[in-house]
Amino acid sequence: MTTTLPVPIEFRLPDGWLPAAPPDGPDVPGVAFAAVHSHADHGFTANITVAGEVPPESATLAELADESAQRLREVAGPVVVAHRREVGAEEDPALTQRLTFSTVVGDTRRDLIQSQVFLSFSDVRDPRRRAVIRLALTATAAQHEAVLGDYQDFVRTVRPDTGA
Repeated sequence: MTTTLPVPIEFRLPDGWLPAAPPDGPDVPGVAFAAVHSHADHGFTANITVAGEVPPESATLAELADESAQRLREVAGPVVVAHRREVGAEEDPALTQRLTFSTVVGDTRRDLIQSQVFLSFSDVRDPRRRAVIRLALTATAAQHEAVLGDYQDFVRTVRPDTGA
């Protein structure tokens, strides 16, 4: 079951990416949008997902990133946080992290990389309330660098949808 985001956003998909039905299951809670790359890597299709939540007021982006890595561990086994960095301005904080893990896809074990960006937005209706949007790229280790630029282009287009 897909979900809606806590704040409306707009974005543009890069060429070569197609909207897809969001995955359903306990390992992908709250996915509101999904897209897949037009070229699979030996049976695995790189994908971008968009999810969001209104976290507790005291939750930091690092804590939300830890929770995301833990949810992935619960379904994929060992997960390594290979990189994490806080970015953005104080009024618009963001966090990036890269997770590496290995899981069985179909009948084959795949080494995967998930790049995540956590963006914090003020709620349009209640500026005291903060929503966090999680953007994730999941790709095989072999394909990750080839699609990372597209993902970065996608992230740069994400902004609040003001309805204008």
